Amino acid sequence: MGKFPKGFLVGAATAAHQVEGNNIHSDYWVQEHVEHSQFVEPSDEAVDHYHRYEEDIQLMAEAGLNAYRFSIEWARIEPKKGEFDDNEVEHYRKVIACCKEHGVEPIVTLHHFTSPAWLISMGGWENEEVVDLFARYVKYVIERLGSELKYVCTINEANMRLQLAAIMQKYMGTMGGSAQEASASPKEGDVQVGLNLGQGMNTMMLGMMECAKAFGVADPRGIHTFVSMCTPEGDLLVMKAHQAAKKVIKELYPEIKVGLTLSLHDMQPEAGGETAAAKEWEEEFRHYLPYLQDDDFIGTQCYTRQCFDKEGNKYTPEGVELTQMNYEFYPQSIANVVRAVAKDFKGDILVTENGIACADDARRQAYIQTATDGLAECIADGIPVKGYMYWSLLDNFEWQKGFSMTFGLIGVDRSNMARQPKESLALLGSMAP
Repeated sequence: MGKFPKGFLVGAATAAHQVEGNNIHSDYWVQEHVEHSQFVEPSDEAVDHYHRYEEDIQLMAEAGLNAYRFSIEWARIEPKKGEFDDNEVEHYRKVIACCKEHGVEPIVTLHHFTSPAWLISMGGWENEEVVDLFARYVKYVIERLGSELKYVCTINEANMRLQLAAIMQKYMGTMGGSAQEASASPKEGDVQVGLNLGQGMNTMMLGMMECAKAFGVADPRGIHTFVSMCTPEGDLLVMKAHQAAKKVIKELYPEIKVGLTLSLHDMQPEAGGETAAAKEWEEEFRHYLPYLQDDDFIGTQCYTRQCFDKEGNKYTPEGVELTQMNYEFYPQSIANVVRAVAKDFKGDILVTENGIACADDARRQAYIQTATDGLAECIADGIPVKGYMYWSLLDNFEWQKGFSMTFGLIGVDRSNMARQPKESLALLGSMAP
C-alpha cells in the first residue's frame, strides 16, 4: 500500500504470560490459583506459544509483517531469588534467532506485568530493593542476548500502577474501606488492562487474604505486584528501575535503542473540561518526562479516548460502538496520542500496542486501517514514528478476564492449539514497506 516509509516496522506484540503457558514461578500464577481468585480462569497452557513460537513467527513473516514485540519472562529466568536458569535464556535466544531467520525484527520487553513470586513475598514493587534486583536480572539477560538485539523496552506500561491506584481507590473508597464507601463506580474499561470487578467486595477480600497467605505476606495490603495499587513512592520506583536497567544495557551494548512503554488515552474535553483533561494527561504522561527524556524512543500504547464533560467528569458518549473490553471503538485515538506525546518527547516514537478485542474481524480491519492512516499522516507531518505493533498477534489470556477477549490477528482453537490466521493479519502485513 506504500503508506509507510522504508525501514518502518510493521508488526504485532505479545506478552510472555499471556501466550506462553505454564509460567509457574510468577506472581500471576499464584493469584490465578487461589480459591477466590479474581481471575475468571487460570492461564494454564495459555496458547502454548512457548512451544509453537516458530509456527507463529512464520505466520507473521508469510503475511508480510517485519517486526515482533515480545517479552522475556523474569520469573522463568530467575525462578528463585539469585538462581538463574540458563535453559530459559537459551529458549529466548531461539525465539530471537527464529525472528531473524524470517526477516522479522525482534523488539524485546524485559518486564511485561508479571514478576517472580519471590519478589512479591519481599514487598514487590514498593520495596526499594526492586531497583537493584531488576537491574541484576536485566544485566544477566543482556550479557547473554544483547548482541542480537536492536530494540529493548525495559518495562511495559510503566504508568499502569498509578492508573490502577486511581480506579481501585474509586472501587474500594480507601485502602481498607468498603464498597459502600466508594466515591464512584468505576468501569473496567477505564484502564487499558483486563480487570474483573464483578465479584463483589467480599469475594475480592477473601481472594486477597488467600494471596497474602500464598505469598507469605502478613497483610493483604502488603501485596505489591506490578499490576496493583501503588504509592507515589512506588510509582517513582518503577522509573528508577527503568533508569537502572537502561544504564546496564547501555554499558553493555551502547548501540541498543532503549525505551519504556506507557499506557495512554486520547484526552478529549468538552468546553469546560479542559482542566480535568490536562490534569489526567499530567498524571498519565507528563510527570514521567524527566525520567524519559534521554531515552532513545518511547513506546506509545493506546486503545481508545477519554471524554470529559464541562464539569470535568469522564464519560462514554451515548450510542457509540463498544469493543469486548468496553472501550469505545475509536481508532483515531492512536494518532492523536502520538501527536500529544511528540509535543514533549523529542526522541523516536514506536507504537508498541494498539488494537481491538472483537469477534468481527471486519471491524478489526477497519480499526487497523483508520489507525495506520492516522499514523501515516503523523509521519508526513514530520513526527518521528518508527513502527506500529498491533496488539495482539494471537488471541490470548487477557489477564483477569481470561480467554474471552479476542484481540488477535491469529485465532487459536485451545482444544488443540490450532492457529487460525484472520484476514486482518494479511491486511496489516500488506502495509509493511
